[in-house]
Amino acid sequence: MRKKALALLMTCVLSMTALVGCGGNAGGSNETNASVSSGSGEIQKLDEKAAAGAIDNLVANTKDTVQLTIWASEMDQEFTQTLLDQFKAKYPSVKFDFQLGIQSEAGAKDAVMADPTAAADVYAFADDQLIELINVKGLTEVSTAYTYDVASANSASSIAAATYNGKVYAYPMTGDNGYFMYYNSSIFSAEDMVSLDKMAEVAKQKGVTIGYQKGGWYLHGFFDAEGTGHYAELQSDGSTSCNWNDQVGVDIANAIIQYAKDGVLVMADDSTAAEAFKAGTMGAVVSGTWAAQSYADALGSNYAACIMPKFTAGGKEYQMTAYLGFKLIGVNPNSAYLPWAMLLAEYLTCEESQVARFQARQLGPSNVKAASSSAVLSDVAIAAISAQGAHGTLQRVGGNYWASSESLSDILISGNPDGQDVKKLLDDAVDGITAK
Repeated sequence: MRKKALALLMTCVLSMTALVGCGGNAGGSNETNASVSSGSGEIQKLDEKAAAGAIDNLVANTKDTVQLTIWASEMDQEFTQTLLDQFKAKYPSVKFDFQLGIQSEAGAKDAVMADPTAAADVYAFADDQLIELINVKGLTEVSTAYTYDVASANSASSIAAATYNGKVYAYPMTGDNGYFMYYNSSIFSAEDMVSLDKMAEVAKQKGVTIGYQKGGWYLHGFFDAEGTGHYAELQSDGSTSCNWNDQVGVDIANAIIQYAKDGVLVMADDSTAAEAFKAGTMGAVVSGTWAAQSYADALGSNYAACIMPKFTAGGKEYQMTAYLGFKLIGVNPNSAYLPWAMLLAEYLTCEESQVARFQARQLGPSNVKAASSSAVLSDVAIAAISAQGAHGTLQRVGGNYWASSESLSDILISGNPDGQDVKKLLDDAVDGITAK
């Protein structure tokens, strides 16, 4: 069956990209200016009639019931079922048997790795699982697209998250995982939020604090800030290379310690920060979209958010960055109905579906047009994480990164209460992070 499906795929699309919009089976003969790669580096153009013909051929040559298993998170079951029903309605002459299962994006990798041949045909997963899923042959390369150009339709960072060794292996679905600053607009102005030094000055004057969450995920914002020359990168053997323990790193560590000693920068999680906002004792906090409602409730009309600020260390100013994360849709190469699985993956992630997902689930789009809609831009948190995308990094680190970076963050954001030698702190942290 799989060989038959693959042969059908080659017959229908000939390794080209058919671009006919999210509507799929569109007619008409007007030319489209969408450019596609044939794999040889040449750019080809397809008119809409030829593009629609690829799907028409797929429909005409599908005689059996198309059986596909789809995995989505527990919270996405209802919404995903709606999209599946809409997809079926688009191709009334085809019989579909869709089985929707519950599987979190975070747990998708382990479920697929257990047995790729028994895993879902189409599934959602977190982008940091990409390489391992490729290694176990759990992802199909996105070399063919029926309805829209995946690479140009989505943000560059989301495509980077779906790419390995120059090849795209998944379809970006959301673009709202990462962190930024929430703040009280009655305490800080938008201009204040550009600089952590200015924020610290205002915070002292008004007797409030700035919350920073613990752990290496957030500490990355300081140490891998733009212009530092720092990195924490996954290596082929699963270890992490890291160079935080240079003089720039010492300067950054000392800057964090000083912010903390000044009583401005304090450790805070979402629960304590929300309470502090209500009490008027905290003016800003680093967090993500998952906490938007609690902060909106706590701050009321003063609810605001923006990208991470710049900060000064060793007499130099650096732009803070953030780890960015994306939810992707993958297609299992073991699917017996590979062309239909790919077409379904496109439908689940196209512009219209991403807009609908935002409306139903308040999940930020990776699709460029969907992200620029007035509805999305009017959402304070989604607008902030979208802007943060210009100053973000993909999370690609090994397992030993987390414990050592968290220990370091605990000490620094607490103001180094035991007065430990900063260079030794960084040396020890890097030794732990880079351990094989």
